[in-house]
Amino acid sequence: MATFGAAATSRSNPNKSYEVAPSPSDSVSSLSFSPRADILVATSWDNQVRCWEIVRSGTNVTSNPKASISHDQPVLCSAWKDDGTTVFTGGCDKQAKMWPLLSGAQPVTVAMHDAPIKEMAWIPGMNLLVTGSWDKTLKYWDTRQSNPVHTQQLPERCYAMTVKHPLMVVGTADRNLIVFNLQNPQTEFKRITSPLKYQTRCVAAFPDQQGFLIGSIEGRVGVHHLDDSQQSKNFTFKCHRDGNEIYSVNSLNFHPMHGTFATAGSDGAFNFWDKDSKQRLKAMSRCNQSIPCSAFNHDGSIFAYAVCYDWSKGAENHNQASAKTNIFLHLPLESEVKAKPKAGAATRK
Repeated sequence: MATFGAAATSRSNPNKSYEVAPSPSDSVSSLSFSPRADILVATSWDNQVRCWEIVRSGTNVTSNPKASISHDQPVLCSAWKDDGTTVFTGGCDKQAKMWPLLSGAQPVTVAMHDAPIKEMAWIPGMNLLVTGSWDKTLKYWDTRQSNPVHTQQLPERCYAMTVKHPLMVVGTADRNLIVFNLQNPQTEFKRITSPLKYQTRCVAAFPDQQGFLIGSIEGRVGVHHLDDSQQSKNFTFKCHRDGNEIYSVNSLNFHPMHGTFATAGSDGAFNFWDKDSKQRLKAMSRCNQSIPCSAFNHDGSIFAYAVCYDWSKGAENHNQASAKTNIFLHLPLESEVKAKPKAGAATRK
C-alpha cells in the first residue's frame, strides 16, 4: 500500500512542488497573493476563503494557515487591496465581501449583484473595487458607500477580467472583449471580437499596458496589442494540447519582474513563455487533474497553482473518491522565467 500512496502522490505532484496545507475540501476557484507579502488567499467551491502565510527559508517553503471566512455559496474570485491590508472575495451568493485581514476585523459586504460575481479587481489609481457579474454588468464601488459609484452594462455575462491601471479588459460570453481606459471608466475604449474561435477563459494585461493575453477553451492563447500600428505583432499559439486532445487554458499570469508569463490548463500542466521571442521557456510535467487557477507572488519567486477537478466535464464525471484538491507552490528557476536573449542580438551593431 505504501508504494501505491507514493505513486498517487507523484501523479498529483510530478513537479515536486511544496504542498499548502490544509487543502480545501472542494475545488479551488481563485488564488491571489498579497502585493506586499507572501500571504496567499484561496477561494473554493466549498464556500470558504482560506489564508496562509508562506515562509521561505532557502529552498524550503512552509505554509502556515492564518485565518478563514465563509460565504453562503461557492466563492469564485478574490482580489487584494494594493497596500496588502485587505482581501475582497465574491461568488455565487451575488455579494462581494471586504475582509480586513491584517487588522483581524470581521468581513463586511461591500458589493451586490443580481447574479454571481465572477471577477473582481482593486483599482489602485481610483481607490475603487470593480466587480464583474453574470448579470451582464460591471460595477465600481467606493467601499465606504453601499451603492455603486457607476454601473456599466456589458453585452454579455462577465467571464474574465484584468486590470493594469489605466488599462482594464473584460472578456464576456459570445467572445466579446471590452477594453476600458480607466481614466474615463464610464465609456468603452474599444470593443473587440476575440481572435480565438471559442469561449474566453482568462485575460491578462501586458505589464506595459500596451495589450493583453487571452486564453480560451480550445487550448490556444492570443497575444493582442491595442495600438492599431502594432497589429502586425498580434499572434495566437497552441498550448495545453496532447495529440488530438485539446484542453482549456484556465489561467494567465505575467511574471512581475521579467515580463514573461505562465499558462495553466485543464491538462494539469503549467508552462512559462516569452511572448516577445515567441518561445516556451519551460514546460512542466502534467498533474493528474486540471489546474483551474494560479498566481505569482509579488516578486515572482513563488508560483502557486491549484490541482483539482475543474468541472469542465460536468458533475457526472466528478469522482468524489479520487478528486482530491491540492494547492502547490513552485519556486521558479531564473532559467524558467527569464527571457532568453534573441538569437543574433549580441552580434548586432
